[in-house]
Amino acid sequence: MATGSIELDSIKDPARLLSLNERELGELGAAVRREIISAVSSNGGHLAPSLGAVELTLALLSEFDLNKDKLIWDVGHQAYAHKLLTGRADKFHTLRRYGGVSGFPRPEESPYDHFGVGHSSTSISAALGMALARDLRGENHHVIAVIGDGSLTGGEAFEGLNLAGHMARRLIVILNDNEMSISPNVGALSLFLSSALSRRWLRQTRREALKFLRSIPRIGNKLAVYAMRGEWSFKSFFTPGMLFEAFRFSYLGPIDGHDISALKKHFQRAAEIEDGPVLIHVRTRKGKGYPPAEKNPTLYHGVGHFSPETGAPLKQGGSRTFTEVFGETLVKLGAEDKRIIAITAAMPEGTGTDKFKKEYPDRFIDAGICEQHAVTFAAGLASQGFRPALAIYSTFLQRGYDQVVHDVCLQNLPVTFCVDRAGLVGEDGATHHGAFDIAYLRHIPNISLIAPRDENMLRRALKTALEMNSPVAVRYPRGTGYGVPLDQEIVPLRFAKGEIVRDGDKLAIIAAGSRVHPALEAASQIFAETGESVMVFDPIWLKPLPEDRLEQIAKNFKFIVIVEEGSLAGGFSSAVLEFWSDRGFLGGQKIKRLGLEDKFAEHGTQHELRERAGLSVKGIKAAALELLTGLGKED
Repeated sequence: MATGSIELDSIKDPARLLSLNERELGELGAAVRREIISAVSSNGGHLAPSLGAVELTLALLSEFDLNKDKLIWDVGHQAYAHKLLTGRADKFHTLRRYGGVSGFPRPEESPYDHFGVGHSSTSISAALGMALARDLRGENHHVIAVIGDGSLTGGEAFEGLNLAGHMARRLIVILNDNEMSISPNVGALSLFLSSALSRRWLRQTRREALKFLRSIPRIGNKLAVYAMRGEWSFKSFFTPGMLFEAFRFSYLGPIDGHDISALKKHFQRAAEIEDGPVLIHVRTRKGKGYPPAEKNPTLYHGVGHFSPETGAPLKQGGSRTFTEVFGETLVKLGAEDKRIIAITAAMPEGTGTDKFKKEYPDRFIDAGICEQHAVTFAAGLASQGFRPALAIYSTFLQRGYDQVVHDVCLQNLPVTFCVDRAGLVGEDGATHHGAFDIAYLRHIPNISLIAPRDENMLRRALKTALEMNSPVAVRYPRGTGYGVPLDQEIVPLRFAKGEIVRDGDKLAIIAAGSRVHPALEAASQIFAETGESVMVFDPIWLKPLPEDRLEQIAKNFKFIVIVEEGSLAGGFSSAVLEFWSDRGFLGGQKIKRLGLEDKFAEHGTQHELRERAGLSVKGIKAAALELLTGLGKED
């Protein structure tokens, strides 16, 4: 970790960077890159965006004092250098591990993480709130928001820009423009920001224009002076500056985001502007300094384990992922039904819809980081007879909740929500765990909710959903499947019917979705060790419930365990208990509910988190034995 005159481990207070010269900052930047590559190659994480923001971070911390100034990172994919330079270098090797450094800014982790983030497009709104609080207190520090061009496509970012321009508070917004979010950006704004006019063409035009004006006899020099005075307006017209000037922001840039000297000069200039907000347009290269990430920034945006020497991903054993099976199935169904339209919100690779895009580009839409728009866009398609499949992570669908209610369900439109990353996602942590989708969807009228237990059931659930004439959400987990055989023909599911996957008469385990297979293993172990016969029931449908079978279970079993990988508050087990209570089926049963408690789960591997939540084979087995024996959990 040595950098010549300074070591990363020794930086506990980022104010130390205020006194470093550019050579020292450059040496520090090289060390930061090495540490990021080392930690991410071992633990996985967001490599390319953080490598691209190293010089930007160094320049920020060498110009602004985070002991008083406030710095807000949008999403946090760019913030690994920030973590290394704010007192966490000595434990950065624990990045994304359970109990270790979080992959996102988190105020509980460091006083220099001034606002918690994990989803995009929030930084400007948060920074504006902090700026107003500063002014109301009569304080005089700076507030800086760093937002990527991908995040800027989100509607909340423009709501923040609009109010910031109206309020005219002193605020610095840094647009980190690398022409990408996770995948290449889409939309008119992206095309606008990607213009290279401000680099070569504009500079050449400026030189030629000034040369021509000076050549005019007698008045040429005066004309050149007037032209130079008007250069700001000229530049704003021919660059993205005109967009931000329309929001009443002063605009600086574009600037080379890897030139620390240029960045520092523009930060100093921005700090001197006191009569309103200023936007600094910085151009960076995603993956900067690591050739594999520069060559393929999408692959290295969020990457698993890889060889730091070659960049080659380290192969993981096991079956195909649920996401891969979903993508392949959607392609197959798309060939059979031309009404199917695949939609994603800036996540074609992450959701598996890139396969559909390749096969049917005219029926694939990447809506950008605009989840609200994506949901209503799907509703518009469905209203005209199409069958949109919106592939979206569970936590991202939260952002389009109002549109799910009003634009889809209220009108009973056949939109299929393909809810990926449902349940515990692992190392991304609290901002990304799909804990709440059952609770926030099941109470909405008209929508159905299916939780397939494995890859084959996912294929059947998807076909069923796309053939229904009403809204359906299909929830499935992150990670590899169980390696079950896939039926040649995809047979639709029976509506609101579950399946007994193991017979038994002593205790019933009702397991939803991905917890069915662990419940089966737990039941097998209990029988092998105690001889007690345990039934395992897969409801398949979380809404509407398979009421007939649930009624039989309530009447025939004294001991019942209900397992779900979602929030216990308002979740699937709550629905079952409500049904039993309303029908008068509760009466002396001993019931144990397993799920996610009323708190935000930490980051760690999926296995670690499931163990701690009691959702693994061991936890399900222990809960069942506790009911059967009354002796408590195993040691």
